[in-house]
Amino acid sequence: MTSPSAPLRLGTRGSALATTQSGLVARRIEALTGRSVELVRIRTEGDVRTGSLASLGGTGVFVTALREALLDGRCDVAVHSLKDLPTAPVDGLTIVTPEREDPRDALCARDGLTLETLPRGARVGTGSPRRAAQLRAARPDLDVVDIRGNVDTRLARALGPDADLDAVVLACSGLARLGRSDAVTQALEPVVVTPAPGQGALAVEARTADLSEGGPLAAAFAALDHRPTRLAVIAERALLARLEAGCAAPVGAIARVEDDQLALGAVVARLDGGERLKHRSAAALTGDDARDDDAARTLGVRVAEALLADGAERIAPLAGSGAREPGREPAARPAPDPALADPTASGAPGQESGRP
Repeated sequence: MTSPSAPLRLGTRGSALATTQSGLVARRIEALTGRSVELVRIRTEGDVRTGSLASLGGTGVFVTALREALLDGRCDVAVHSLKDLPTAPVDGLTIVTPEREDPRDALCARDGLTLETLPRGARVGTGSPRRAAQLRAARPDLDVVDIRGNVDTRLARALGPDADLDAVVLACSGLARLGRSDAVTQALEPVVVTPAPGQGALAVEARTADLSEGGPLAAAFAALDHRPTRLAVIAERALLARLEAGCAAPVGAIARVEDDQLALGAVVARLDGGERLKHRSAAALTGDDARDDDAARTLGVRVAEALLADGAERIAPLAGSGAREPGREPAARPAPDPALADPTASGAPGQESGRP
């Protein structure tokens, strides 16, 4: 940790979205600590290498270099898009989750078109196998095109003067943080395209030693923590970990705190969109942080087990079936609860198998 009079160093990727997100966190930390914060730009493997995200080696390509900078003392804090973080914890590092932005995916289409009004055979760009699979499930006639690039580059593919696509799909949260929500022609509801686990949330990370009681960042990190976001992403990431699904796996999950329960809906889809499995469940909350965190993890595992029991590893590139202990049978699928609230106000994924 730098001396109390020196600025805190916040590690960030160099993209416009990353520096915008990091700037938001930097201002919060300045207000909470009374210390200035300077951004330290770190190049990650995902920034340097080209090709589809799946071909780059999966989850972690945007994270490892930032974590190395934290561990070797080149920065004091790092900010990540939570959906980029591997689910396994790292010794010596701790994350906190500020309040989540809108987790939905956004269709950005020419002429104000929506998913329903895109013409037959329309070309839609995304770099996400999860988005591609669910778009194909909703509209099998679409030509889904793999794309990469920063937000402006991708938007230009559909909305620019030299556009070669009819639409692109990005995250509502990133567009909102960049002040580009005007480009959204339709926010895709989770019942149609379920978001990535952790989408819309940020992970603010520091060395665990600096967060101990009386540590220089302890009070600031406690204030940054947003309980509903924390519980939701714990459940979503527990599901992802149990399925052992990386960025190449078309897995979506969305959790939401509603009164005294946490509800989680999830989908696993075949890459071509021809088959989907959906499941949802809920867990009671007590108000005790430790017990509720455990309940969120258990909920995520329970929903993942139900998807595996239904054959999720048959339709998607998952390693979850191999994660069972030797001789352990998959969990029986929990019976649906007809009184279960939807995990989203608009309606979340329900149990569904077979062609949409």
